[in-house]
Amino acid sequence: MQPLWTVAEILAATGGRAENLIDGPIASISIDSREIGFRSLFVAIKGDALDGHDFVPQAFAAGAAAALVSEARAASLGGQNLIVVVDTLKALEDLGRAARARNQGTIVAVTGSAGKTTTKEAIRTALTPSGQVHASIKSFNNHWGVPLMLARLPREAKFGVFEIGMNHPGEITPLVKLVRPHIAVVTTVAAAHLEFFDSVAGIAEAKAEIFLGLEPGGTALLNADHDQLHILFNRARKAGVVNVVTYGLDETADWRISSIDVQPARTTARVTHAGTTYALSIAVPGRHMIANATAALAVASIAGEGTEAAIAALEQFSAPEGRGEMHRLGPATRPMLLIDESYNANIASMTAALEVYAPVKARGEKVLILGDMLEMGVQSPQLHASLKDKVLAAGATKIFLIGPSMAALAAALDGAPVAGHANTVEELTETILSGLAHGDSVMVKGSKGVRLAGLVKTIRDRFG
Repeated sequence: MQPLWTVAEILAATGGRAENLIDGPIASISIDSREIGFRSLFVAIKGDALDGHDFVPQAFAAGAAAALVSEARAASLGGQNLIVVVDTLKALEDLGRAARARNQGTIVAVTGSAGKTTTKEAIRTALTPSGQVHASIKSFNNHWGVPLMLARLPREAKFGVFEIGMNHPGEITPLVKLVRPHIAVVTTVAAAHLEFFDSVAGIAEAKAEIFLGLEPGGTALLNADHDQLHILFNRARKAGVVNVVTYGLDETADWRISSIDVQPARTTARVTHAGTTYALSIAVPGRHMIANATAALAVASIAGEGTEAAIAALEQFSAPEGRGEMHRLGPATRPMLLIDESYNANIASMTAALEVYAPVKARGEKVLILGDMLEMGVQSPQLHASLKDKVLAAGATKIFLIGPSMAALAAALDGAPVAGHANTVEELTETILSGLAHGDSVMVKGSKGVRLAGLVKTIRDRFG
């Protein structure tokens, strides 16, 4: 197997110069000195809070073969094993562009207001039986995450699956033009990042930027179960996209989902496409999860791979960390069920999570811990208060609300069964923990900035 890169290839792709560095293989690329592997390239990116150039020595100590650094900082870094460029982020983009150009596989890009990471993981799962799949890790979907994931694309990979995110208009366009997908997936359009948009229609317009990088003859795969589908169709046509395929519960969807059965640890459904009906089953509860899996099945079909192999692989698909992951903690005879939805939250994902939690039973208390949905703009109070009916339908015996925006929901619920509300998770942590016990069911859901992941870890450590 060929190396991911050679020093010579990196120099050619970036237009950089080598300082005291000979040609040789590069096995991996990282922008985090804590995640350096042997014979890796460390790319020193200057961020808002930290400058990667300050961590070059640590990267070399961890086994990096070379560091890609800016001209402005090169002299201060000792001049050993360096690739020097004018702008390291642009050089990372150049590496991503070169990696994409040399790969001959099928490339998939995923965006949407909710479900991006879960759908990306479902697609990776569905394609794995058919060949080597390279997929974005975590939620590396922004201006540095996308080029980094592209730069890591092996030349021999049969598939590449990339997540593309945004919270402002115009952010998807440059990223999708780097990725140049053959299949562009839009999971949904919903009220997210409204702080930066005038309306949900504006969000749809921004998501539709993904069509601008679609390869000629490529396919747009769209979730049909939202009110902005007509905007996506219109934008796809304007972008010259000929092949548009839909999936969802809508009766007109090309991949139509029906007969959904949601169980505590599995969801099954029937999916009909072109006159053939498939039985689809995944190891995670939720109607939204079966929609994500259906998107993955459709991608496998569009890519020309076997649907049966994809269905078999999806049998074992479960939720990624922080996106519905389930933990059973403590004694097998009386475990605590912890549902971790701590990574992100908007109206679409909050509603889906509450629907999943509603049928969950508890031998003890049924606890719901909700954090603010961030970046909701002037509509934030109204959107938080609108969760009232779904929250009550979830049947929790104790509700804890965290964040200033959750005050609107607390007021709408008018007290019962709210057991506590605070502006920060730290203020409520001990109160929450002191009231938990084995046999309880607990769901934690909120935007990443509310820092509920730390609470999830504390619960796991204490009750696991």
